[in-house]
Amino acid sequence: MPAQRTAAAAPVALTSRTPHVPADRLVAEMVPPPRFDSVRFENYIPDPNRPSQSEAVRTLGGFAAGVGGGPAGDTGRKRWFRRESKPAVPAGPRGVYLDGGYGVGKTHLLASLWHAAPAAPEQKAFGTFVELTNLVGALGFQQTVQTLGSHKLLCIDEFELDDPGDTVLVSTLLRRLVEAGVALAATSNTLPGKLGEGRFAAADFLREIQGLSAHFQTLRIDGEDYRHRGLPEAPAPYDDDTVRRVAHATEGASLDAFPDLLEHLSKVHPSRYGALCDSVRAVCLTGVEPVPDQSTALRLVVLADRLYDREVPVLASGRPFDELFSEEMLKGGYRKKYFRAISRLTALARDAKPLAAE
Repeated sequence: MPAQRTAAAAPVALTSRTPHVPADRLVAEMVPPPRFDSVRFENYIPDPNRPSQSEAVRTLGGFAAGVGGGPAGDTGRKRWFRRESKPAVPAGPRGVYLDGGYGVGKTHLLASLWHAAPAAPEQKAFGTFVELTNLVGALGFQQTVQTLGSHKLLCIDEFELDDPGDTVLVSTLLRRLVEAGVALAATSNTLPGKLGEGRFAAADFLREIQGLSAHFQTLRIDGEDYRHRGLPEAPAPYDDDTVRRVAHATEGASLDAFPDLLEHLSKVHPSRYGALCDSVRAVCLTGVEPVPDQSTALRLVVLADRLYDREVPVLASGRPFDELFSEEMLKGGYRKKYFRAISRLTALARDAKPLAAE
């Protein structure tokens, strides 16, 4: 529901929250985020000038229909914990990889695949690459294999290739899950400057997962960033007084100084950023400024993802969001994350514009 303008209680401060998230919540929340509750293949609107989008819908529909063919769960548990001999890895593609630019609807399609797959919700998992690594950290590797090995489908949004350690960890996990019969689907972004180079991201992805590459069918999805397609520019930053006024007049709003929030994020594990946003209906920030270093920037990316997933509008003063990251950061190894954060925060700033209207 959209945030309501009322004579509400004083806004909360995100910096006052230190949530605890038990491991079972991490597992239970591995479903498409609220923003994608209602997405389906039927309400994905392909760009008629981009035939790859229609082709992706057709291919994914067929892939979804094939999910859930043989029990993965019991076979997987017996194999790992009774040390029985491993059956051969299923032949042919057991995974699909969506390669494309920012905002072309990859997450919409991935969530639609999750909804369309003929398996019970508890037998399907959906999460970002970061959420998957957090799950391994919370449960341990073997327990994660046991938990996800009982699923029919695992969807991984924003497969990251910029952290070698995490990539190797998840690649090993995916190999174990393929052996357990779990169908896989993943997305990753192609950099804007690389769109003309064909399957740049796909080649990176398949190289990193090496032995699994034969089990992934690659779908290239071309198009413009729908978050900004045909829409007005995001509003310019507001002044501090406007941000404070809106925070005090909006039910469920939070109000923080941006530098204080960045400092607080360093004290909260990224797996808890979703809980940090629980019950928050709008985020109001004063004094937005460029982030000072890479570690801070990466934490902000995770927060931006959690806010976007929950459709929480962001109203801010200070610098515009496209000035958050330095030129050096936008050319470095984590640039995909930063471009995604800019795109998502810009969309949330546009969503917040009605809150500031008189």
